[in-house]
Amino acid sequence: MHSQPAARRSRPTRRALLGTIAGVAAAGVAGGYAWDHFGHGSSGSDDLGGTGTGSSAGRTGKHTFERLSAPDRTVVRAADGGTLATFTDGARTAVLTGPARTFSEPRTTESKVTTDAWVRVLPHTWQRGMEKSAWFTGWFSKALGDTSPDVFAVAFQYSSAGARDKHNADGVRYAGTAHFGPRNSKVTNPLDFAYYDEQSDFYDYLGVPWDFPDGTRVQPEQARYGDVDCSGFQRLVWGYRMGIPLHNTNTKGVGLPRRAFAIAAYGPGRLVIPHTGKQQATDLGTLQPGDLVFFAIIKDRPNFIDHVGIYMGLDDQGRHRFYSSRSAANGPTMGDLSGHALLDGTDFYARGFRAARRL
Repeated sequence: MHSQPAARRSRPTRRALLGTIAGVAAAGVAGGYAWDHFGHGSSGSDDLGGTGTGSSAGRTGKHTFERLSAPDRTVVRAADGGTLATFTDGARTAVLTGPARTFSEPRTTESKVTTDAWVRVLPHTWQRGMEKSAWFTGWFSKALGDTSPDVFAVAFQYSSAGARDKHNADGVRYAGTAHFGPRNSKVTNPLDFAYYDEQSDFYDYLGVPWDFPDGTRVQPEQARYGDVDCSGFQRLVWGYRMGIPLHNTNTKGVGLPRRAFAIAAYGPGRLVIPHTGKQQATDLGTLQPGDLVFFAIIKDRPNFIDHVGIYMGLDDQGRHRFYSSRSAANGPTMGDLSGHALLDGTDFYARGFRAARRL
């Protein structure tokens, strides 16, 4: 059963909602493609979204900045040459090397992902030479030691396998177990992709009305309270929680559009794997943790993007795993119900993998 928010009786303002979570939408730094493990000590907070070990080794002392290409990016190196961070030109996604954490979901998979990548959102779109900006030095030194919830930890605050409710001062539940959508009575197979209905956006999960920058005001559907479909989940995590702008169309605009195909085509940041048609994307070496990955999963439309997830990196079997809101799991999952959450191989989602975008 979903708990009903106090907003049903007295709707909070959008400003009140955002003010409550302002500390969570902190900026972060970008991560490298091969992660150097520094970790030994204990990290401690139950908000990390996983169990973790790690130390601050390599985060102090002289840093050097290296330019790499494909895509163009600035890599921060520790004194021993280890990767501390990577900043991709044209993107705000930022990944730090930090304490290793393990993410798991025993309800739906035996696989685990242990990663020292901490995915955050920069205050500005990265451009070459920004490491010389006035804001960067102080910000970066703080970000290196930051273990507050990052994108992964925030995403797992909505796990369909069970996540604790978090409420703001107005009684609105802004985190806690999410589901995919209302039950679709026309479908009888629980592993069918339409068993739970699509069309639930972030404001449906919250149960509050939302004002978009173009003046559009939307109302949540009561039947969808606590629900987010695949793209609605990305808007909940990256937009509502991490501060990337949102708009409510499937056309070009500032920030994240509504549906998966529109995010792939028109979203902010830069494509790291372009969508070229019906062929499975296989250039996995260009990916970094936190990239959005896109899939064509409609049988008779093999070139149409209809699903989106967050790339997590390699699992304990060395497979490329992602996290998304899916009908079979009835919400956010890294699991393997009705298709393994993998980008490599010949399983359902791997065959449908088409593109990737770094926000």
